[in-house]
Amino acid sequence: MSAPPRDSASPEGHGDQAARSQGDKSAADRPLHFIEQIVEDDLRTNKWNGRVLTRFPPEPNGYLHIGHAKSICLNFGLAAKYSGLCNLRFDDTNPTKEEDEYVESIQEDVRWLGFDWEDRLFYASDYFEQLYQWAEQLIRAGKAYVCDLTADETREYRGTLTAPGRDSPYRNRRVEENLDLFRRMRAGEFQDGERTLRAKIDMASPNLNMRDPVMYRILHATHHRTGDAWCIYPMYDFTHGQSDSLEKITHSICTLEFENHRPLYDWYCDELGIYHPQQIEFARLNLTYTVMSKRKLLALVKEGLVWGWDDPRLPTICGLRRRGYTPEAIRDFCDRIGVAKFNSTIDVAVLENALREDLNRRAPRAMAVLRPLKIVLTNYPADREEEVDAVNNPEDPAMGTRKVPFSRELVIEQDDFREDPPSKFFRLAPGREVRLRSAYIIKCVDVVKNAQGDIVELHCTYDPESHSGTPAANRKVKGTLHWVSARHALRATVRLFDHLFRTMDPEDVPPGADWHTNLNPNSLEVLDDCYLEPSLAAAKPGDHFQFERLGYFTADRVDSRPGRPVFNRSVALRDTWAKIEKNQR
Repeated sequence: MSAPPRDSASPEGHGDQAARSQGDKSAADRPLHFIEQIVEDDLRTNKWNGRVLTRFPPEPNGYLHIGHAKSICLNFGLAAKYSGLCNLRFDDTNPTKEEDEYVESIQEDVRWLGFDWEDRLFYASDYFEQLYQWAEQLIRAGKAYVCDLTADETREYRGTLTAPGRDSPYRNRRVEENLDLFRRMRAGEFQDGERTLRAKIDMASPNLNMRDPVMYRILHATHHRTGDAWCIYPMYDFTHGQSDSLEKITHSICTLEFENHRPLYDWYCDELGIYHPQQIEFARLNLTYTVMSKRKLLALVKEGLVWGWDDPRLPTICGLRRRGYTPEAIRDFCDRIGVAKFNSTIDVAVLENALREDLNRRAPRAMAVLRPLKIVLTNYPADREEEVDAVNNPEDPAMGTRKVPFSRELVIEQDDFREDPPSKFFRLAPGREVRLRSAYIIKCVDVVKNAQGDIVELHCTYDPESHSGTPAANRKVKGTLHWVSARHALRATVRLFDHLFRTMDPEDVPPGADWHTNLNPNSLEVLDDCYLEPSLAAAKPGDHFQFERLGYFTADRVDSRPGRPVFNRSVALRDTWAKIEKNQR
């Protein structure tokens, strides 16, 4: 069993988290959200003897997603801000769906986001014996009984929102009989689903959660931690409040769907006469073009519709990490969207903007051509090579410059040339001049086509004085293009991702259809013959770059090899040219 929780909060070991919380740029600028106000009121009145102790309680039945990141940042962030503590506790009460793989992934994700539970790692299964004893206590008090109704019959007897429920025919069993049956349930005498233990509350309650809820069910399944020691398992509603109590949690923070469960949370603590934390609910995170249901995410993985839990198109934390998201960007996003009492849907662009702002400051620049079009500089000597100086990051002069090779044959993006350009198109066209980034001004003098009439090559001239420090170097032209020397290029694979779903609300489907209907068949484009400047051969898995004019890219953590990186586009740049051209079509 894990180390027992400390009763008093201490700032020791939380300096880094507190400093980071204070250092996130938006945190200091916003007003307190309603949970912070509750915590500050409690500290002012000394409600919890000056303690703040929260917990993050995931069920290990899948990988965490961006919605869990919001809860992680909230719970650990409150502890850091108020010199408190935050536990990590796994709600492992369903052995049929829980695995060690998920336990390990959750711990990795929490650490990657920048948080540390120190020695306070707990499991609901740590408390199985105590929970069982409390269940017997409720039976002896006449507050719980063993019920023989099937699951379908239990639902039928429960009633509806407009009709009260009906008492189970087993509701008034004698205490001795209930104790005997419950102990025999534990001993394994009955089959799965044959009996349950239910709380005896009020079958006419307007709150359906209070209509004699199930406390224990029979499951003959091997648990990932306790093995076959148990064949009865407590329900979540009978577990999380008492687990909070055992750990002396002060503020038990849940998402809004548990608001109607709070009376039951309170009932269990009050009837048992145990330490009683305060449950507080906040709105869960919903994002456009995204599903957040673990069930649907699992279906995407199991059905082979994505690569796995770490597919960069998924909202899972490991998927976002593989795509190139940084923990700083995710923490900033969670702070930007705030904490509210009412559900809403956040535009995924807000998440993307948080990443752009973070990578704009940290990512070195590089040049890459994804859809190459060959250029021959006809007046540049064929045997000549040189290096030009390129700025690594204009946002951070300390990052300095790098050398980029230049030669007679170059490649530019196909979209940077138009034989018949529209108005306000300031890139390359016949007879037009543009500047090559960090290099020379060139002019298109000829267009070479194949037998099918496709453009395969451009012949251009360069102005040798336009990059030499002479007055010609300051000559103004309207367009600046990125480029790569064809002779020196690193040939690489680049992946471009779009939303996994075509519609803002994937759940909005026609009658008779399901959410699969809205899957985007063009959510992934793989470009296998891209030209990258040679310095990118040294990129390590997880390294971030801004490919100039194209977006922010990250060397894939799984498929990259030494000298042969594979790049994922983390997020695109704001492309005004694309909007102009779209409007002119």
